[in-house]
Amino acid sequence: MLTRIGFGLDGVQAAQRGRTAEARASFEELWAALGERGDVFHRCVLAHYLADLQDDPQAELEWDRRALAAADSLTAERAQTYESALQVRAFYPSLHLNLASDHLKLGEPDLAREQLERAVRSLDALPEDAYGASIRTAVDELRQRLR
Repeated sequence: MLTRIGFGLDGVQAAQRGRTAEARASFEELWAALGERGDVFHRCVLAHYLADLQDDPQAELEWDRRALAAADSLTAERAQTYESALQVRAFYPSLHLNLASDHLKLGEPDLAREQLERAVRSLDALPEDAYGASIRTAVDELRQRLR
């Protein structure tokens, strides 16, 4: 377990320092250790991080899809073992926003609009804090780009 935690910390530190390839390798190693049957909360978080570290838009889309699939399997009880106030519903605006952005990068504006609409419909799950405000702003910005 300590080795797995180390891979995660190494990945976060590398990402924060702009060392994308190193961060990606660290998180991919952790993903391999978890496996497809690993804890869904960890799979969701890791896939979400890994999507942001991809150079290829198609690979980014695939990781974002994995994050969404894991979130769909995540229970509120499991999420709250990590943080008691954590609501799985609050994951969806960001997850759908990321998918919308992926589809736009891939030249698929109709699919982007579909995912953006899902993000919009789930915005009420976001907290009224800086994180919630940043997601709402990003949704508005992508909406403007898709007009």
